[in-house]
Amino acid sequence: MAKTAQDCRTMGDIRAEIDRIDRALMALFAERWGYIGRAAEIKGPQGLKADIPERVEEVVANAGRNAAAAGLEPEFYQAIWRQLIQHSIDHEKAILGEDGGAAHEP
Repeated sequence: MAKTAQDCRTMGDIRAEIDRIDRALMALFAERWGYIGRAAEIKGPQGLKADIPERVEEVVANAGRNAAAAGLEPEFYQAIWRQLIQHSIDHEKAILGEDGGAAHEP
């Protein structure tokens, strides 16, 4: 059963909860990755490019707002999201044949 940070009494408790959260985050990233591949499948027939700068900025701004709402440092999480987005764009480019390379791993 999940514990709150305040419920943890030992470093073992803390580590177990951090590991649990990390597994949950990876599951969410894997779910997100499934949508990236599907986006490329939809973009292809519509003639859309993998990199749509307006959408990139919208997603980064959303990350900043979501971080701030959670009491986190927006700039830090926006930087992480920029990396996440670039990796996704690279994968979409490969699927769409925009880079001549193989698709990227999640």
